Amino acid sequence: MPRRSRIIVPDIPLHIIQRGNNRQACFFADSDYLFYLEWLEEYAKDAGCLVHAYVLMTHHVHILMTPSRPESAGRLMKRLGQRYVQYINRTYKCSGTLWEGRFRSCIINQKQYLFFCQRYIEMNPVGAGMVTLPHEYRWSSYPVNGQGAKSSLINHHPLYLGLGQTDTERQTAYRELFSREMNPGEIDKIRQSTNGNFALGDSRFVREITEMLGRLVTSGKAGRPRKNHVARK
Repeated sequence: MPRRSRIIVPDIPLHIIQRGNNRQACFFADSDYLFYLEWLEEYAKDAGCLVHAYVLMTHHVHILMTPSRPESAGRLMKRLGQRYVQYINRTYKCSGTLWEGRFRSCIINQKQYLFFCQRYIEMNPVGAGMVTLPHEYRWSSYPVNGQGAKSSLINHHPLYLGLGQTDTERQTAYRELFSREMNPGEIDKIRQSTNGNFALGDSRFVREITEMLGRLVTSGKAGRPRKNHVARK
C-alpha cells in the first residue's frame, strides 16, 4: 500500500513526532540533546520553519512549528535526522538506523488547538512520570514559553503574543493554561491525527483544507474527494 502523502500547508502550524526505531533510545547524554537542539535551530532557519514548542524525550521528539513553504518541514527533518544519526553512530561507535522511519505529523487549527498542542507537548515528561511539573524537565520549551528563559530557537506564535501586553503577562497567562486538566478526548485526537497524518480541527477547518488540497484530510478512503462530498458538513 502506498504511503499517505503528508498534509502540510504553508503558514499553518504543524505538530511533528519522530520516534526511535523499535522505541529505542535516541538520546544518551546531555551533549546529545544540546547538539540536537543546536541543529534544529540551524536547519529550521534554513528551511523557513518557525519553532513554537518542542520536547525531547528519551526515545522520541515532539515539535510544533509553522513552515513557510510546502517542502520546509520535510527539508528540516531530513537534514536534522541525517546529521543526528551520523553524530550518534560516530559518537557511540554504532551503525544502522536510529529513527522509526518517516516523521508523523498533523496540521492544526491554530485558534482551536495551538495552546492545547503546546500543553500536550510540554506536559509529556509529566505524563511519562519523569518529573512532577513541566518546568522541572530541562529538554522542553516550557521554560521559554512559561518562564521567560532565553532561547534563539523558539519563535512565539502570534496567539501566544496576544496573551498579554508584556512578557510577564504572557508568561503568567501561559502558566495558567497548565493549571487546567487536559481533556483525554482531545489528547486522543492529537495522537490519532498525528499518527494518521490528518488535519486536526473542527469541521469547517477540515472542509477548508480538503477543498484547498483536493483530497481527504481525515480518516477515510484515500483519493480525490467528489465535490458533493466536500460540500457536506
